[in-house]
Amino acid sequence: MTSFTSARKAAGPPRRRNRGRARSAPYLFVAPFVALFLAFLVAPTLYAIVSSFFGMRRSGLGLDGEGPSLEFVGFDNFRAALGDSEFLAGFGRVFLFGIVQVPVMLGLALVFALLIDSALVRFKKSVQLVIFLPYAIPGVVAALLWGFLYQPGVSPVVGFLESVGVQADFLAPGTVLWSIANVTTWSYIGVNMVILFAALQAIPTDVYEAARLDGAGGLRIALGIKLPLILPTLLLTCLMSIIGTLQLFNEPEVLRSLTSNVSSDFTPNMAILEVTTMGNNRNLGAAMAIVLAVVSLVLSLAVSRFDRSKESPKR
Repeated sequence: MTSFTSARKAAGPPRRRNRGRARSAPYLFVAPFVALFLAFLVAPTLYAIVSSFFGMRRSGLGLDGEGPSLEFVGFDNFRAALGDSEFLAGFGRVFLFGIVQVPVMLGLALVFALLIDSALVRFKKSVQLVIFLPYAIPGVVAALLWGFLYQPGVSPVVGFLESVGVQADFLAPGTVLWSIANVTTWSYIGVNMVILFAALQAIPTDVYEAARLDGAGGLRIALGIKLPLILPTLLLTCLMSIIGTLQLFNEPEVLRSLTSNVSSDFTPNMAILEVTTMGNNRNLGAAMAIVLAVVSLVLSLAVSRFDRSKESPKR
């Protein structure tokens, strides 16, 4: 009896240790993500919020050897950001950009997804790869390639149009925004198509068979069954596209070196970079970044609320 009790006591602690390890294992797997999330997202966000309420103050002529001092300025940086006409004009450009570009891009992605999901397209994997391939090209490289096709004198596209009597200037003041829209559309149709196609693949085939028994054709199935069932996924891609539109930076920054019609504050992100680096005003740049984040949050909440209203059952 004594030997049995001692053996039981000896076996007890290792079991408790194993249970403790099993309970802590999920936290160990999540810890790297949490650490990176806090270090590269939460901490910079908090730093930007705090910095936006401070500013550099200069006293006198600076002849006494004292440099500018950091002082609390309240909402002065936000007033300056909202009073900057060029910064607000950048918002106007990206809003106009998004109103046109996002529906066109998602519409094309939806058409491609529906075609690949249908029986009309053969070699589906190859077609998916061809459409998705532009997304694998970095945005800067894509902008450089398209910039070559846009630039008069070296572009074969412009040369061909001029040979048939069409005068085209893709970098003119009235067309440069849509030239940028073409670059982003070409780059992001593929990834949105893949997301929508994955949602189509998740629809049970029984639904299609029942519709065909009722006499529904391919177009009616696509518009009456497939489209409503993947509407939440479509709204998700719309949300991601809206956020990406507000963060537009790479394409106009690259084309800026090719034309003077793209200014240094053409988009909100470019204006923030200009104020922070060339203007050497990190506090104002932080306030402008917070304004951009708030606008993105408001639009995201609006799309999410619309999504929930579509999913909620009608009474």
